[in-house]
Amino acid sequence: MIRSLVQFANGEARGVAALDAEGAARRLEGVQSTLRLAQWAITSHVSLAVLAEQLAREPIDLAAVRLLAPIDHDDAAHTLVSGTGLTHLGSAEGRDKMHRASQGEENLTDSMKMFLMGVEGGKPPAGEAGVQPEWFYKGDGQIIVGPDEPLAMPHFAEDGSEEPEVAGVYLIDADGEPVRLGFVLGNEFSDHVTERGNYLWLAHSKLRAAALGPELLLGELPEDLRGVSRIRRGGEVVWEKAFLSGEANMSHSIANLEHHHFKYAGFRRPGDVHVHFFGTATLSFSDGFRTQEGDVFEIEAPPFRLPARNPLARTPAAAPVKVRRL
Repeated sequence: MIRSLVQFANGEARGVAALDAEGAARRLEGVQSTLRLAQWAITSHVSLAVLAEQLAREPIDLAAVRLLAPIDHDDAAHTLVSGTGLTHLGSAEGRDKMHRASQGEENLTDSMKMFLMGVEGGKPPAGEAGVQPEWFYKGDGQIIVGPDEPLAMPHFAEDGSEEPEVAGVYLIDADGEPVRLGFVLGNEFSDHVTERGNYLWLAHSKLRAAALGPELLLGELPEDLRGVSRIRRGGEVVWEKAFLSGEANMSHSIANLEHHHFKYAGFRRPGDVHVHFFGTATLSFSDGFRTQEGDVFEIEAPPFRLPARNPLARTPAAAPVKVRRL
């Protein structure tokens, strides 16, 4: 039974492989990208797992090829990367600490109010819309970083810290209907020092790269997903903590998060790909840990068999952007 898909490169050639429940990988015949496979599945009216099983051929050693991000588009402008926060039980604590410290108030912060709204109305009955969550934009497909590639913070960033999360991957079909392809393990990545300075800078803090693990998990996400987020420095683990995801650990249902993203017509343009992060409650920054260039982020969570792993880097300094008058 096919559980997940990976994209890979072998020299100049690209391909897609299917992994079964034991982690054995087989190459898919005649498929160069997950996007093409998804388009094929939609027009054939079959699931990705069924089509992948039909096309799976000889075994492939994933250690012998270069693993790519599990989804991409020929035109990066047609991929939207976005996310939502304060969606996991316990996720308000770290955010609340930052905002309370910056505001010096004893009343509920806007973050805590938003979190409690989700607890109250984030899991509506099937077929109904619940309370809308926080939402943010990260960028287009150019910001996606693949397995083991450097996760670079801008030269002007105050911080570069991990956010271990699960994201949904979607393709908008020819009729403008969002189709979920599966789920990926990722590092949403953010600048928490900038956000702490003023919560209205949240939008700035999220305009960063985002790393995706190599696997696209097919089917439904486990209700109770338990993983580990760690940071290595010089080969040694310097911070590590368990993280939880899945609806059993969330204040919003995935269906509610999906509705409030795709309710906007502009996000239902045929042919577009969406990568939408669902949030986290686990941050090294909340524990007072400060990352350094060269640190390596590792995020693992069964049933994903392959980790999301990326070293932290910084882009070279540059002069302020000057706009030319026409």
